[in-house]
Amino acid sequence: MKKLLVLGAGESGAGAALLGKKLGYDVLVSDSGIVADKYQNVLNKSEIKWEEGGHSAEFLEGAEIVVKSPGIPSEIAIIKNLKEAGAEVISEIEFGARNSNAKIIGITGTNGKTTTTLLLHHILQKAGLDVGIAGNVGNSFCAELVEKDREFFVLEVSSFQLDDAYDFKPYISVITSITHDHLDRYGYEMSRYVDAKFRITQAQDENDHFIYSADDEILNAEIKKRSLRPILHPISITRPVENGAELKNERLIINITDKLFEMSIHDLALLGKHNARNSMAAGVAARILEIRKEVVRESLADFQNVEHRLEFVATIHGIQFINDSKATNVNASWYALESMREPIVWIVGGVDKGNDYSMLFELVKEKVKAIICLGKDNEKILEAFSDKVNQIAEASSAREAVGLSYQFAEKGDTVLLSPCCASFDLFDNYEDRGQQFKHSVRML
Repeated sequence: MKKLLVLGAGESGAGAALLGKKLGYDVLVSDSGIVADKYQNVLNKSEIKWEEGGHSAEFLEGAEIVVKSPGIPSEIAIIKNLKEAGAEVISEIEFGARNSNAKIIGITGTNGKTTTTLLLHHILQKAGLDVGIAGNVGNSFCAELVEKDREFFVLEVSSFQLDDAYDFKPYISVITSITHDHLDRYGYEMSRYVDAKFRITQAQDENDHFIYSADDEILNAEIKKRSLRPILHPISITRPVENGAELKNERLIINITDKLFEMSIHDLALLGKHNARNSMAAGVAARILEIRKEVVRESLADFQNVEHRLEFVATIHGIQFINDSKATNVNASWYALESMREPIVWIVGGVDKGNDYSMLFELVKEKVKAIICLGKDNEKILEAFSDKVNQIAEASSAREAVGLSYQFAEKGDTVLLSPCCASFDLFDNYEDRGQQFKHSVRML
């Protein structure tokens, strides 16, 4: 019986352990931190041996396959030692793909990947296909496979999940965008982060497809440098493209088949330039899969956007509150600020990931009347924006931030939570941050 060691007992680790058990591996789960009650129960119920608070020799010795949770960097000593001892170290996404017969659509990108994943899943469901959704959204891929393999899987995959993927081979891969993010994980080297994203294409061949934003400078430059094997499908909102999607006279046009697909951008459920690209990426993928035009058109028109991404919360005394807690990097917040039409009271801050705020300066000067810094260490934000707005304040809780925003805002203004940063200084995750923000708004 092969020994499978799973490092990390979160969502992906527990899923990998369950799949390993189902496949007949001798499974051990080891976590350097504390294992949440939810996952303790899952592992105990399946009689999977686990440990927390460190990695013991008993668990590490003799491991043949190691599934590493995405939060664990590849450079740490324990990973190097396991590899030197002959273990194969892979990601949970890789482990899942090796044990699935599904046709996979893999979607990555700094911004837009969650929306595009959910939108494409919506289209394929509406078309009546046997389709699952997993990865960085919903359940882990392996946990889904324990329940059922499917004909299709739409997977949102992060750069961390791709770091230890080797044979992961989507039939359709998508990179929505590449901008500066997670540079702390990659030694502050942008080229390493870019390489991680492009791992989504590494096992693809001439029968597979790759959709990308032709409006993204980094993506365009990389595609010129790389010898990519899949069929390329560019999307653009600024210029004509071949074998992809473009905007022309306020119409979205998909031109990958003899029969063009067209619809007015005013009929799209998702608003904003960035969401036009997300709709294009999902639409192109759907047409590659030969989904009927009527189904694609209907789905792009009636899709409900993801929670915590430009989510309307409430209007109170003429002040609109928007939850964009999922905006954990500068580029995502740029899109949020750009799409607002009213004066903004902006709630920003958290754990800085090597952010360069300069790309926001002009937008902030033009649109933002006040800033509330929501984090333990706000020095970098205060330094960047103190001279760009009339009012700037600090808050140490969602409730305090909402209270301050309500004082600063006037009828006709928008209070926008779009943090630019990770959440784990004051919150469990971006969902917790968004939920606390919404609760605080409703308490006003």
